[in-house]
Amino acid sequence: MGGVGRGVGEGRGRGGGGRRWRAVMAAGDGDVKLGTLGSGSESSSDGSSESPGGVGAAAEGGGWAAAALALLTGGGEMLLNVALVALVLLGAYRLWVRWGRRGLGAGAGTGEESPAASLPRMKKRDFSLEQLRQYDGSRTPRILLAVNGKVFDVTKGSKFYGPAGPYGIFAGRDASRGLATFCLDKDALKDEYDDLSDLNAVQMESVREWEMQFKEKYDYVGRLLKPGEEPSEYTDEEDTKDHNKQD
Repeated sequence: MGGVGRGVGEGRGRGGGGRRWRAVMAAGDGDVKLGTLGSGSESSSDGSSESPGGVGAAAEGGGWAAAALALLTGGGEMLLNVALVALVLLGAYRLWVRWGRRGLGAGAGTGEESPAASLPRMKKRDFSLEQLRQYDGSRTPRILLAVNGKVFDVTKGSKFYGPAGPYGIFAGRDASRGLATFCLDKDALKDEYDDLSDLNAVQMESVREWEMQFKEKYDYVGRLLKPGEEPSEYTDEEDTKDHNKQD
């Protein structure tokens, strides 16, 4: 009986000890699990595990993404600035091609001087209509025209009064009527001497204004002779004096 009691007691003791051991082991497992959690792993109720290292990796990946986004943003601004500078340079180059080369071509060109620069000053003299027509820019480089009985050398304005100019119709002719009536047709030119007697006061005032403008800009070289009128004789002193006045 005593043996049985001891056996039961031992069994109980052993059973209690087993339960205590399992409790200790369970506690130990808990500690291990807690330790494992602290060291980086945790088991969920469904048996899955989650590692804080994964969370750290995700956070680290987010940092790289933010850095990449910042780099792309800064790079985009830099590319935009480069593109704007390129557009400005391209516009400047096109302007240089359009205007700079044209100016260089006009200055360097063929190296030929303009007709006015290559011709000496014309000595003062008077002209009949027939003599005046010889200076229309096609027979000789020099271009003359008359306004209100005065003859002017307009060679330096050949781009206007030359054969291809907009006012080339006046070259070698009396331009008074055409200028007074603002007419560029041949009807404004007469083959005979034009005394302008049929022009009204306003038109005559316009003729005088044109005369003054031509005096300011071009060389006065003599008078347009009326039919039967004799030319005047001009001395070198008078010629030089008139040229100095115009200068």
